[in-house]
Amino acid sequence: MSLFPPPCIIETTVLTEMPSGLRRPLVTEWSRANKGGAAVDCFLEGPCFDPAGNLFVTDIPHGRIFRIAPDGGWTAIAEYDGEPNGLARHPDGRLFIADYRSGILALDPATGRIETVLGRNNGERFKGVNDLVFARNGDLYFTDQGQTGLHDPTGRVYRLCANGRLDLLIANGPSPNGLALSPAEDVLHVAMTRDNAVWRVPLLPQGGTAKVHRFASFHGPSGPDGMAVDAKGNLLVAHAGLGHVLVHGAFGQVIAAMRSCRGHTTTNLAFRPDGGVVITESSSGTVLQAPWDIPDAHGMRAGA
Repeated sequence: MSLFPPPCIIETTVLTEMPSGLRRPLVTEWSRANKGGAAVDCFLEGPCFDPAGNLFVTDIPHGRIFRIAPDGGWTAIAEYDGEPNGLARHPDGRLFIADYRSGILALDPATGRIETVLGRNNGERFKGVNDLVFARNGDLYFTDQGQTGLHDPTGRVYRLCANGRLDLLIANGPSPNGLALSPAEDVLHVAMTRDNAVWRVPLLPQGGTAKVHRFASFHGPSGPDGMAVDAKGNLLVAHAGLGHVLVHGAFGQVIAAMRSCRGHTTTNLAFRPDGGVVITESSSGTVLQAPWDIPDAHGMRAGA
């Protein structure tokens, strides 16, 4: 007999998809490394909202950042020679970008101006940064994934402190990807894609971490990608191979699953300012949506 009730299934619908006029079916350096050299017209990632309800997404292979207005209109606000992945909004309104080629960048969404925040560590370039999240005190956590995996568990997780100090928290990650802080910001969850697991990383008051362990394990192709935590502490995990966002309670148990109505490449998600969740389904260039009002691990209602 199971200790936990079966998860509820939440169906998604299409919020919007990249217009055909913006798609570029080209072979790029990114598609050669990640898609066997096939032409890829777009690959959406990094959903991030501003207070006005505009949704920002990245297009990795073509170096583009898009703003999707509440009325559904798409606008390219930046295009550059890079591979932008994760996005996080700074309190001053800038969008911080985890760019695989160039490190941590900052974008002014009003002007499209991009500047480098952190391109190297002690003179060395990163393996290939992937995702990032801000703490309330201004500290920035980010993953340095590169092409690491179980064959090469050398992926890294960093904290760029608000005072400019760079701390290395994890140095043996098999493909560190998405990040999510607990509501108290004393635990960092890290999606280890090629381990097909989420690691729980306690953050010590004196700095550093200890007793890191697997919080949840998965199966199937690819692995967990982008993540988010709600106000109750439920962890939402976009699995890039299973076509679901899996919702985990405090004990790691799956309490809900959001099922993609398109493809299986559910890469990331974000809470909407007015409620609900949006999910990037990257293989189709689609942004999905789902309600967010489900029972949490203790039978209460969960909300963002």
